[in-house]
Amino acid sequence: MKIWFSHGKESGPRGSKIKRLAAVAKEYGYQVDSIDYSGLADPDLRVERLLSKLQGSSDGTTVLVGSSMGGYVSLVAAEQIAVKGLFLLAPALYLPGYKTQKFSSDYPFIEIVHGWSDDVIPPENSIRFAQQENCSLHLIDGDHRLQSSIAVVENIFRGFLDNISKL
Repeated sequence: MKIWFSHGKESGPRGSKIKRLAAVAKEYGYQVDSIDYSGLADPDLRVERLLSKLQGSSDGTTVLVGSSMGGYVSLVAAEQIAVKGLFLLAPALYLPGYKTQKFSSDYPFIEIVHGWSDDVIPPENSIRFAQQENCSLHLIDGDHRLQSSIAVVENIFRGFLDNISKL
């Protein structure tokens, strides 16, 4: 099984959050990869890039992890291919300029982590989505980057991996 990481608008494929979560994923025996979206500001073009990387991977064992814009990218991609689970960090949902504003209600296992003090993407956006999808939402102490709460995020990610391993 493989986990694909999608970074946010202003971060990169080897950011500290991705490195920490990738290390956890490897402990669980997952292969990991992180897409480089540098220089590609359009979120829907990022979706196309992710889908091109996932060609032939739609056997339902793939896990997508996305942060901020990468959360949007992972979610929209999951509408087009079979994935086992989605782990979204402060996902960029319901924002102006993003093509998809209504999301499918036929997703696999989803968990969302969002910081209460996020001043980039309102936590209310994740609350709205979680209510619509009836999925797990962890509202934690932290801002958009969640760096001050990375140990908490790591523990939630471990729980997510434990849960999807049972599916």
